[in-house]
Amino acid sequence: MSTTTTTPARRGRGVLLGAMFLMATSAVGPGFITQTTEFTVTMGAAFAFAILVSIVVDIAVQLNLWRVIGVAGQRAPALADKVLPGAGYALAALIVFGGLVFNVGNIGGTALGLDALAGIDTRIGGAVSALIAIALFLSKRAGMAMDRIIVVLGVLMIALTLYAAFTSSPPVGEALRGAVAPGPLGGDEFTAIVTIIGGTVGGYITYAGAHRLIDAGVTGRENVRAISRASVTGIVVTGVVRILLFLAVLGVVSGGAAIADTANPPAAAFQHAAGEVGLRLFGMIMWAAAISSVIGASYTSATFITGFSEKLERRSTWVVAAFIAVSAAVYLLLGKAPDTLLVLAGAINGLILPVGLALMLWVGWRRSGDLLHGYRYPRWLLALGAAVWVLTVYMGWNALSGIAGLWAG
Repeated sequence: MSTTTTTPARRGRGVLLGAMFLMATSAVGPGFITQTTEFTVTMGAAFAFAILVSIVVDIAVQLNLWRVIGVAGQRAPALADKVLPGAGYALAALIVFGGLVFNVGNIGGTALGLDALAGIDTRIGGAVSALIAIALFLSKRAGMAMDRIIVVLGVLMIALTLYAAFTSSPPVGEALRGAVAPGPLGGDEFTAIVTIIGGTVGGYITYAGAHRLIDAGVTGRENVRAISRASVTGIVVTGVVRILLFLAVLGVVSGGAAIADTANPPAAAFQHAAGEVGLRLFGMIMWAAAISSVIGASYTSATFITGFSEKLERRSTWVVAAFIAVSAAVYLLLGKAPDTLLVLAGAINGLILPVGLALMLWVGWRRSGDLLHGYRYPRWLLALGAAVWVLTVYMGWNALSGIAGLWAG
């Protein structure tokens, strides 16, 4: 993908907006929709607590990762390799693996969306969507096109989800009580929290916007405030969408609709909320969420692949196209139920999260090498990041059995 050096004084606002929405729409993918629906069905109003915890953790994670990467002006694997030789390759391998798993689920999400929207066969829908994404990256102005398309898709998803939440008449008071008084926490709650954290900032997702800023040249100490503001706003946007989707599904479930045993629970929820229009509405939301996540996952995973080779860097658009093609091929050959893949992908990325976070916190903490170009990293932010790292390790350990159950089921 072509890059141009710029500053906030030139195309900075568009770049920051594009990076913010790239992260947010990467998170608000088909896995996000499936996870939110399934956990709302099983946990009810108590899921509001998991959402609240995830938003707080997500902000702490993204504030640290974006600031370290943005100030250093280097991609995550390059930084990791400088503080611990070989760690960059290990991190890249984990991210690319997680990105591939997630992207297979994303392709499956486009298929589910087109099936609900127009009754298109899932194999055909997945293949066609992959070709559309490949065509975007092979265009001459891929970077600018990606920024604009991602913003449009993000706004579309927010508007449509708001409509769905309004039509389902959710019990808002019950949801508010669940957010602050969820009752005893057990393995299901830990699995839910680590899964939605993994689906929001786990794996490749949190690096999507940060690497986009580097490619656009918005880096350095002078851009710390802009980078931090964009990172937090991206999480807030993601949180708003999850809350709206949660309320939409909660309204359906509270009304007595049984959607847990249906072939496509999110589609069933939207159909119960708004009839046939709701089903088509779900199809549009799911496809927009999935295709934007295909774009985000493929672009970000490619930045981890090309960072170690100038030859690959010059052919980055083809690397992205190849990544999408491989993801589509795996989806077509695997035969695994798309909804299972989508939930599993978020859980896997939640387990990858502590590895990358630990390495980036190390970059912020160390003083030798001057990777941050003289910038004194805030100790309070390091402390916050360390606390969140311990929390993610603990939740990941508690969720292992739940993740194994997801795959076995």
